[in-house]
Amino acid sequence: MEPYLLWLAGKEQEGHADIIPIEDPATGEIFAKCHAASPEDVETAISAAHAAYKSGIWSRASRHHRADVLEKCAALLSNALPEFISLESKQTGRVIREMNAQVPSLTRWFKYYASLLRVEERSVLPTMGKLHNFVDRVPLGVVVQITPFNHPLLIAVKKLAPALAAGNSVVIKPSELTPLTTLLLGKILGQAGIPDGVLSVLPGYGAITGKALVEHPLVRKVDVTGGTDAGKAIGKIVGGNLAKYTAELGGKAPLIVFKDANIDAAVNGIAFGSFIASGQTCVASTRIIVQNNIMSEVLGKLKTKIGGITRRMGAPSNPESMMGPLISEKQLRHVEKLVKDALSGCNAFSRAGGKRMTGRSPLDGFNFDKGYFYEPTLLVSGQGNNSIVNTAIWREEAFGPVIVVAGFDTEEQAIALANDTEFGLGAGIWTANLSQSFRVSEQIAAGITWVNTHHRNDPSSPWGGATSASGVGSENGIEAYHAYTTTKSVIINYADPEESLAMDDWFGDGAQKVRYG
Repeated sequence: MEPYLLWLAGKEQEGHADIIPIEDPATGEIFAKCHAASPEDVETAISAAHAAYKSGIWSRASRHHRADVLEKCAALLSNALPEFISLESKQTGRVIREMNAQVPSLTRWFKYYASLLRVEERSVLPTMGKLHNFVDRVPLGVVVQITPFNHPLLIAVKKLAPALAAGNSVVIKPSELTPLTTLLLGKILGQAGIPDGVLSVLPGYGAITGKALVEHPLVRKVDVTGGTDAGKAIGKIVGGNLAKYTAELGGKAPLIVFKDANIDAAVNGIAFGSFIASGQTCVASTRIIVQNNIMSEVLGKLKTKIGGITRRMGAPSNPESMMGPLISEKQLRHVEKLVKDALSGCNAFSRAGGKRMTGRSPLDGFNFDKGYFYEPTLLVSGQGNNSIVNTAIWREEAFGPVIVVAGFDTEEQAIALANDTEFGLGAGIWTANLSQSFRVSEQIAAGITWVNTHHRNDPSSPWGGATSASGVGSENGIEAYHAYTTTKSVIINYADPEESLAMDDWFGDGAQKVRYG
């Protein structure tokens, strides 16, 4: 088993830290290994990135050239889809049907930012006098990106496309749990024409590789997706270097179902929002808030839907399998503890799931025993002071296939329950009342609010939190591109020399009128 190499300054190279074992979450087996980057490797990557930036080979290349390269990135990624899909499923444990849907869509980000480069307009400001003042956007320099395990390729592409479009040099550190597709992507981007030095992919552990990256004084921006605690710690380091910072952090998305919603559609939306990626998404709809007069019908249909998912879970490589395992034993234990504490410590009960999966799959005979499979789980809150809304599973990010259902009577109660969190990333509303959809969405403290759908996203649509616990800044859209640039104001005096001499000789003899500013 030859370890995967670093993608270091445009070449495959060995790392100088420990070899990382890569586990298949469905079987518990080590199926690959990869090199980890040491602080010395980080220094090599950042030095090469800075040299490439200063040379202008990419940072000062024409925007049409950068657009051409990004479009070629999209084309080469499309050609390599089978390899990416298979590897992404293997390292994350996510079922192949999810990867077949998600991975081909990633070309949109490269195409979007290529298009943005071709059509971007820059301002000419209404400056007083015979001055022409235009504003340009220039790259920041060396930027660092840190990506998580749950959407390794998606989140890497979401960050790389705007950063490269803007002309930056990028060093990206994927999660040590799922680094393989990002390493493969580095090679693809090199083939597309990203110059040597402009992009490095450095797998490694946060305490070693990540720390060396984010504290380096040449880094002008850090962009991280991860947990809130890690995001706060990284933010302190980045702030000390006066570098820019974007962070997409935790979530605990509410999903409100009002009495006039189409219940079948809402149940489908809850299932997708809650159980895609085994619940391991930052916008997973884990707090379901249902109007009490439709509660019984919603719970009955949810239980049926969950039963159908559970019966059709099997090998992640099986196109008919509905949901895969959690990423690791550590994550499995975390979910188990949250569910156990909720059921034993409050007035709540389980309507479906609630335990680790073992034995053989009824779908295809796959053995669950060695993987980290957890049943899709439905917990229902009782009433009173001891309800589940006062427990950890209502407030903490479980990152697993567990939803909690609580009831409400009035719109005001629903909004209060939805906003009963320190997070403010995603939220969902299901209603057939158009006025209500506008009224409630305005009052939900979330950076992304879906109405009668969930988890929809486009490269043009901003993606970020409304509260500090969910992050700083946003991904996607022109905002992300701008966040990877700084403005440069150029002011040109076009008055003839005689007029300039008459108006600009501040220290000349006499009392002639001169300008200021």
